[in-house]
Amino acid sequence: MDIHEAFTARHCALYDPHPPNHQTQTLEFLIKVTMHVIEPPDWEELNVSIKEQEIQGCSLLPGAGSCGLPGEPRKEKGTKTKDFLLILQAEQWDQCTEMFCISRTIKRWCLHEVFQARALSGADAVNALRPFYFAVHPDFFGQHPREREVNENSLKRLNGYLENLQKPGFRTNKPTPLTFYVRETDQTSVEVEEPIGSPGFRAVCFTLHTRDLLSAVLDILNSCSLPTEHMKDFSGKVDSQPHKRAQNAFYRPIKWDKTYYSFTGFKDPEEELEQAQKMETTLSSWLDSIAEVAAKKLKNSFPLRDELERLKADLIHHLHLSDIRWQRSWGIAHRCSQLHSLSRLSQQSPETLLNVKGCTVIFTDFSGMSAAGHIMLGTMDVHHHWTELFERLPSYYRLQRKLVLLEDQISHLLGGMQLLHTEELQPLLSLEEYYVLLDAFCNKLLSTRLPFHPRSLHGLQMVLQNDRHTPQLHELGHFIVPTNCDLISLQWFILTKAQQAKENLKLKDELKVRERELNNSCIEKFSLRRLHKETGISNAQMIDCCTRLLNESLPHLQGMHLCVSRFYSVLQDGDLCIPWNWKS
Repeated sequence: MDIHEAFTARHCALYDPHPPNHQTQTLEFLIKVTMHVIEPPDWEELNVSIKEQEIQGCSLLPGAGSCGLPGEPRKEKGTKTKDFLLILQAEQWDQCTEMFCISRTIKRWCLHEVFQARALSGADAVNALRPFYFAVHPDFFGQHPREREVNENSLKRLNGYLENLQKPGFRTNKPTPLTFYVRETDQTSVEVEEPIGSPGFRAVCFTLHTRDLLSAVLDILNSCSLPTEHMKDFSGKVDSQPHKRAQNAFYRPIKWDKTYYSFTGFKDPEEELEQAQKMETTLSSWLDSIAEVAAKKLKNSFPLRDELERLKADLIHHLHLSDIRWQRSWGIAHRCSQLHSLSRLSQQSPETLLNVKGCTVIFTDFSGMSAAGHIMLGTMDVHHHWTELFERLPSYYRLQRKLVLLEDQISHLLGGMQLLHTEELQPLLSLEEYYVLLDAFCNKLLSTRLPFHPRSLHGLQMVLQNDRHTPQLHELGHFIVPTNCDLISLQWFILTKAQQAKENLKLKDELKVRERELNNSCIEKFSLRRLHKETGISNAQMIDCCTRLLNESLPHLQGMHLCVSRFYSVLQDGDLCIPWNWKS
């Protein structure tokens, strides 16, 4: 068989779900050329540039399992690339030239259809996912810390997945299950009146296992029931159902025979997906697999942990602070670096920190004072910005006193209901932003004068937000009151839900006591150095997790730092994260 006939057989194998074994090698070579894994030789300039590792194992010469140039010995592994290319160049010039011409023809035929998904750039993907980001962005879930935490974690995993798809030479991603809480925006909900007290979002779970950026973007949008019309510029035709592609008379994905993966050593993505779907991670199996790595990371982090505690204690004592905290889960080394920066500033300009006595310092994304009265130090800011903040503290304290008066006035107008602002329940707002929010709501109440009897709602709690239109009763017992809601509807809602709110508040106190008891029991049983939960985990979820932990025998937890979260992970300093609903 000559080269032309051999290539014709390979071309037909594109549509043969079970290609014979002898077709595999040349087909692999041609597909590599087509996909730019290797460059085709420039026969006119006699300058052949093919990596030796790409030539080896991809023979075009006669021998067992090959179909190539008649009359030449098969190229064995170890034959130098230069000698091999000279054989091709000197004796089979015309046939090889014809082969690569046909390869370029196949490239023109197939490139648009088979590899059209590669045309989507990272910037295009970000633009295409704008409706999705708008629907799930954590900043819109300020009143729902549990859902906000879920979306933050899922977005991190999604971004890593999309970044991997854009890496050159990347083959396939492992199936990645994701959970998002999607806001009911105009694009995601039908035109119906939203009922009072409805959460305004829905949970969406899906698994990404695509091998190109375009398919991943389409899967995300379709899974969240978001519009895909704007994707027509990229894909030409978009189905409304998830996991479906535009059907074309010529397009058909290459489905390799199992022998291809045995020959090349590549992993079969379908087999990996099938195994991932069958095998569900259990807590004991996960601990068995990561115990050694986690223990090593934890041991290596001990010196830094001791340094962190020492720096924190010294600064609290020296500056007379109430506490030092961090908004995000930065690593131990990162936290030590931040404390060293604050310590240097206190030594260089001690007079600028005279006004911080009794305050709580929080390292976060921007500098200022929070609505709760805590000093926020931006981790990306330099000493100059921190110094300016400390010099402005007296003016912040004056604004804080005005804010307290506004809170008291709003509480009086709403029958003695307590106005809360906590980091666990609301997004981190600056003092100025929160003052503007309270001032606008207070003026609205003064213009309407709701007929609440003084102190008739004493004992109830509320938080203000500005990203919704209807009031809501939280499971923890506090009312969520939008600043732009209809006040008559608000009055009716509060009166009808007041008794339920009192019951929820009582239950919250009982759950806190029960959670504290179970937390201490788990620490004692497993000799944990620390056991805590992420912000989005509720009291009931933590109680359920700890109750089931106490019924297990888990020796790998001895002496570890354990965080109850929504996913399995080993952090860089050896902390273990487990989902609250782990499987046994």
